[in-house]
Parts: sequence; C-alpha cells; structure tokens
Amino acid sequence: MAKINLTKLCIPAILMGLAGCATDAKVKTSGMKIVTNPIDLNYQFQPKDNDPSRREAADPACEYFNGSYWLFASKSGGYWRSDDLAEWEYIPSPSIATVNDYAPTILPIGDTLYFTASSDGNPTRIFKTKTPEDGNSWEEIECKLSDLHQHDPSFYQDEDGRVYIYWGCHDVEPIYGMEIDPNDGFKPLGEPVVLIEHNTEKYGWEQPGVDNEEPRNGWNEGPAMLKVDGKYYLQYAGPGTQYRIYADGIYVGDSPLGPFTYLEDNPFSIKPGGFIGAAGHGHTFRDKYGNYWHVASMLVGVRHWFERRLGLFPVTVKDNDMRAYTTYADYPFVIPDKNVTDGDFNDRTLSMGWRQLAIGKQATASSEGELGTTGSKTEIDTHGNTDAKGYARYATDELIETWWTAETGKAGEWLQIDLGKNSEINAVQVNFADEGATALIGESLPYKYVIEVSDDAQTWRKFADMSDNTADNPHKLIVSDRPVNARYVRITNSADMPCKFSIMDLRVFGKDDREKLADVTGFKAVRNESDRRVYDFEWAPVKDADGYILRWGTKEGDPSHSVMIRDTKYHAGYFNRDSEYFFTIEAF
Repeated sequence: MAKINLTKLCIPAILMGLAGCATDAKVKTSGMKIVTNPIDLNYQFQPKDNDPSRREAADPACEYFNGSYWLFASKSGGYWRSDDLAEWEYIPSPSIATVNDYAPTILPIGDTLYFTASSDGNPTRIFKTKTPEDGNSWEEIECKLSDLHQHDPSFYQDEDGRVYIYWGCHDVEPIYGMEIDPNDGFKPLGEPVVLIEHNTEKYGWEQPGVDNEEPRNGWNEGPAMLKVDGKYYLQYAGPGTQYRIYADGIYVGDSPLGPFTYLEDNPFSIKPGGFIGAAGHGHTFRDKYGNYWHVASMLVGVRHWFERRLGLFPVTVKDNDMRAYTTYADYPFVIPDKNVTDGDFNDRTLSMGWRQLAIGKQATASSEGELGTTGSKTEIDTHGNTDAKGYARYATDELIETWWTAETGKAGEWLQIDLGKNSEINAVQVNFADEGATALIGESLPYKYVIEVSDDAQTWRKFADMSDNTADNPHKLIVSDRPVNARYVRITNSADMPCKFSIMDLRVFGKDDREKLADVTGFKAVRNESDRRVYDFEWAPVKDADGYILRWGTKEGDPSHSVMIRDTKYHAGYFNRDSEYFFTIEAF
C-alpha cells in the first residue's frame, strides 16, 4: 500500500490576478489571452495509403526568435508564428524541401534560424533563414551530418555557444547525443554518445499499451534539451504516440552529454485523462517573460494512429525537478503577461476556474449520420457497442475520440444541448470532426456557423456568429466578453460544407449553482505486488461531481502529477517499480 493523504475536496476557483484578471465570475474577459487545448491551429489533412483524410500535427518544437514564437510540427506544410502564444499565423513554406518530414527541430543562432527534420534513412538536410515570416526565404546549406540518418533530431545551443544534436526513435536503440559545428556544415565533433537506454522493467511508463500492459519495449524517442540554473534536462518520449499515456520523461545532468540521472518523479509530462489525452514528444521553451512552457503531441487516433493535435502546458523547473501541468489544460486558461512560475505555481494557477457545463448533458440534433471511417472502433473501445452512428450524445461525452455527425453538410444542420438548468456561460469550445472530408495537405476547411443560447429552447439569442468565417479553426474557443445566462446552447451550420457537419464535442464553460462538494470517502490505492509498476484505485462517488483529480508524487505533501478521471475506479501501469508514492484524491 502507498501512503495516502485524503484531502478535503474543493472546486477549482483559481485566478491569480494575471493580465487584469480577478476572481469575480462576472469579470470582463476582453483583452485577456484565454486559450485551451488542443491548440486551435489549421491542422493539415494527411491522407495515407487507403486511410481516410484526417488532420495531423505532432512532434513539435517552439522557439522565441526575433520577437516572435515559431512553432514547427510534423507533416504541417509550414509552421506557425505568434506574438503571444494565443493567436497563431500559419506560414506555408515550400522552400523547405523536408518541411513535411517527421519531428522537425529549429535552432536560433544570432540572426539566423536553422531547420532540420528526421532523415528516415535519407541524407540529413538543413535549411536556414533570417526572415522566417517569409515561408519562401529558406535556403539549403551544406550539411556534414548526412551519414548519421537521425530520427527525431533536436538541436541545442549551450550558453558558451557550443551546439549539440540529440536523436533517437526506436524500441531497442538508445537516445544519442553529439557535439556539432554549425560553422562547418554542422560537422560532427567526436562520436555519438549513448545517453538514455531503455528501462521498461523499471519504468512502467516506458512500456507500451493502452494501460502500459504490453510486455515489450516501447519506443524511446523525441529527445530535447533544456538548461536551467546550470543543470541540463534531457527529455525523451515513450512508449508510443498511439496511446493516451504517451508521455515525456527527464534525465538530469551537469553537462550537455551527461552523464545523466533519471528523474524519479518521471514522467514529467503525462495526460492520460480529460477531453483529450497524451502529452508526449514535446519541446520545452522559455517565453519572453521567463515562464517555461511545454508543447507536446496529443492524441485523437481514430482514423489513424497518427491523427494527432498539439497541446501547450505551463512548466516549472527548479531544484532538479521539472513539472508540466497538464490536468486542467483542456479547460480554459490565461496566457500570462508577466513571470508567474517563479512563485508558488500549481496546476490551477492559470485556470479561469470555469466548469465544463455540458458533460453528459442531453443533446439533440437535426439528424444523426453514419460514420464513414473507423468510428465504430472508437465506439467499441469507449462505449462497449458496435454502433457506427454519429449519435448526438457523443458531442457531450467529453471524449475527443467520439463525435456526432449530421447526415449531411448542408446549411441548417444543428446540434442542441440542454444544460439542465440556467447557468452562467463564459465560453464555448467547438471541436469539429471533419466527418467525410476529402481534403489534402494545403487545403483548408473553414466552418461557418452560428451559436445561440436560450432559456426555453423557443426564443434564441446569438452567442457567436461565425457565418462569414474564412479561417480554418477546428478547435475554436469562443470567449464571451461577459457571461450570459441560459439553459440551452445550439450550434447551426450556416453554409453547405464539402463534408458532413460534425462535432467531436461542443464544450460549454461557465458556472452553475453547484457549490462545495462532499469529501471523497473509501479511497484505496493498491499496488500490484507482482508488478510494482501497477496500481489500482477506487473510491466512493461524490454527489454532483463532474469527476475526480488523482494526484501523486514521490515526495510526501508535494504531489507533482495528476490525472482527471470520470469514473470511481482507475487502473494505471505507468509508475516506477522502485519508487514510493503518495496520493491524494479530490472531486471537482
């Protein structure tokens, strides 16, 4: 048995006074940079062999360069620029011949930005530009790394100006690193150094499977380096991008090429629960205020294993410890305009404190269409049946892997949610499913729609009018300047679409009349003594709870990780065999 600390339950009521915030639920939100995950980008469509068209972006890298943030991801046909980590401008880049390869990495040196990506058995190619705002400005340089054939490469420049490359993507081969010379075609300086080996028998999170249950090595991949206070934090991903338990771990050392020591609280970035899961193969960077962020791969994984999105998570790094706060990251949070991670930071610090009001609520629709791809697989996995219908109820089940689809993409198709009671609505996130899309990379799919609210489902008021929308925003978060009071929310298609009008979830954020919840009782954490990487948890249900937050860590009184759970039982196999853990549980 692990040591258990039963805490009193609390409703997240969070705000810290950032960017003009206050804890008053009626505060005006205009001017605040409020976002949620997945990041709302024009994810590019990726047909592959006979698989259906689906969006994909993964294996991200982000750097602050020349006054902007530059975000690169696999298979994206270009990259994104932002001034504030909230609004992103897409820049197609035909001048990078390898822009659609997997696992890109970028390196700012002086006034120049360098790019490379996984070579996948082909010679490594490197490109550079001084003006990344122009996607046609990149030029190829002579590359003397061609013989290494790196998978999942990552550049790093130390404070002394020396440059290194890290790589690795394999279920047997290790993670490597090596010093290179950017002034001579990135020529190797010395031989590759083995930095991280597989340790599946010790570290459950490295073992593949939906619940880390498959008795084999996972894929250690996606290394990246961060230096803080003289310590080198070498991150790597495992066990596979097709799982919600895809995560990033850390080894810590005193030099860029080690030796490195495993961080006992690994993985530092993990998100198996919530609306969208996974937080692996990422990159950690510092913003212009000194805050740290982790951008990582998140999973849809229905039409194809590589149907993925990107997530942005706040990070703290201090005292040989690194933590990515993922649990509430698919609820609205604010991007701060000052340094906040130097203080007492936790997974609620940036949250807007809004509830997701639509979870499990009754949904009706103009029609319910057939799923034309592998939707039935998701319904077997998640709902225990073999239906292949896009039922309206899937738009409120708080799972990105399922969706409602109308029979057509014609104007007038609609979806309606009954919240059960009048509630204060602050924001709505629309997650479009693209059912029946045939788009290819470089083609956009802008949705045109109207969102309305009502007290009685008879008289409707506009919440948002996107009838003239021309932007491709598949995960749009629409925040009201002030909360509106209503019981019903309806979205209506405004124009004929080249696919079916379909929504993964219509998520409604705000406040209702539920107050403090009762304490959790009957909590048990049972370790599997034949496989100490595995725990089983259970507890008694709490009335009016949307779900539960299970927290854990290897330091008593200092939980470093958490997971959002809807049920009152939970099975997890991602713990370290030889670590002692401490748990807390709360309802929300």
